[in-house]
Amino acid sequence: MGSQGCLLYGKAGEVVGIIGRNGAGKSTLLKILSKITEPTEGRVELRGRVGSLLEVGTGFHPELTGHENIYLYGAILGMDRWEVTRKFDEIVSFAELEKFIDTPVKKYSSGMYMRLAFAVAAHLEPEILLVDEVLAVGDAVFQKKCLGKMGDVSRQGRTVLFVSHNMAAIVALCSRTLLIENGTLQQDGVSRDVTTAYQARCIPVSSYSADLQSLPRKGTGKGRFSSFSLRPMGASGVPLPAAQTGCDLHIDTIIQTTSDIVDANVAVIIYDSVGYRLIDINTAQKRNFLTLSSGKRALVEFRIRDVLLKPGLFFIGLWLGRGGVEEIDNIEYVARLEIAQNAEATKHTEAFPGPYLCRFDSSIVAISEERP
Repeated sequence: MGSQGCLLYGKAGEVVGIIGRNGAGKSTLLKILSKITEPTEGRVELRGRVGSLLEVGTGFHPELTGHENIYLYGAILGMDRWEVTRKFDEIVSFAELEKFIDTPVKKYSSGMYMRLAFAVAAHLEPEILLVDEVLAVGDAVFQKKCLGKMGDVSRQGRTVLFVSHNMAAIVALCSRTLLIENGTLQQDGVSRDVTTAYQARCIPVSSYSADLQSLPRKGTGKGRFSSFSLRPMGASGVPLPAAQTGCDLHIDTIIQTTSDIVDANVAVIIYDSVGYRLIDINTAQKRNFLTLSSGKRALVEFRIRDVLLKPGLFFIGLWLGRGGVEEIDNIEYVARLEIAQNAEATKHTEAFPGPYLCRFDSSIVAISEERP
C-alpha cells in the first residue's frame, strides 16, 4: 500500500466504507489488516480481535461440515468452545442453513458458503469486522439482512470496515468513506460526498455520446451495446444545449449480436449521484422485445418525456437480457448526466429515491446490412 495508508483508522462503533475501482487496492488492504498479506512498507496497529469475510472460501476447511467449521473459525479467533456454543444456534438460524449444517462445505453453493461465513464472522463478536464485496454473491433479501447485521455490530461498539461497489449501500450504512486509488488514499470524508466524487471520476466528462468498448460490463456477451447517444429536447421538440428539469431525453443505442437473441428486454436506468436507481424504463414495459440473429444489429430508441429530476449529477446505465433468466450485457455507467435548473419547471424539481414512473416511448429497428 502507498505511504498514505497510515491515515486509515476506525473508531469503536464506526462503520467505514472503502471504495475504488477494481485493482485500486481495497481487497489487498483488508488482507493486510487480516494478516493474510504482509505490507511492503508501513505498519498496521490493531486493537482488538479481527473477524474477516473476504473471498468466498477464505477461513473454512472444505472437507469439514458447516457445524465443524463454525468451531474452527471460533478457534482461529481465539474463542473458547463454550463461547462458540453459546452463539451456535444464532449463527445457524441467521445463515438459514439448518438442513445443511452437517454437510461438508465443499458441497455448498457459493451463496450458501457466503451465508455461513458472514453469520460466523458477525456473530462471534470480533472487535473489528472486515467485510469485502462477497455480499454480492447472496440474494437481495439476504444482502439486506447482512447490511442490517453490520449496523447492529457497530451499535454494539465494534468497528466495521466495508468494501463495496454498491454506492447506495455505502451511503446507507457508513458514516465515513475512504476512496482508494492505486494503493493510496485519495479522499476521506462523509460517505455521500466521497461516493459522489468517486462516481464523477468514473465518467469524468458530461458527454452525450460514448464509446462503449472500454467500459466495464457484465453479461454473456451474446449481444453488446456498441454505441450510445443522448439528446436533451425541449417541450416543442427543439434540441437543448444541456439537459434541464422538465426536458425530454432522447436516448439511442445500437446492439450488435454474436449469437441469436430471442425475446430480450432492453433497459435504460438513471441513477442518482450515489447509485440509487431513480428511473428504470425498458422495452418490455411496452411489450416490445428484441429478437435478432447472430451478426446482426438493431437500433433501440427511447424517448423519456418530461424528466422531472431536480438539478444535479446523475448517471445512465444500459441493460440487455431476460429478467431472472439471462443477463446478456450490462453497462452500469454509460454516461454522466447533469441536470440544470429550469426556472419554468421549479415546481417539478422534487425527486425521491426509489422507482420513478414516467411517460416514454420506445422502438426497435432491425438494420439490414451485414455485420462489418
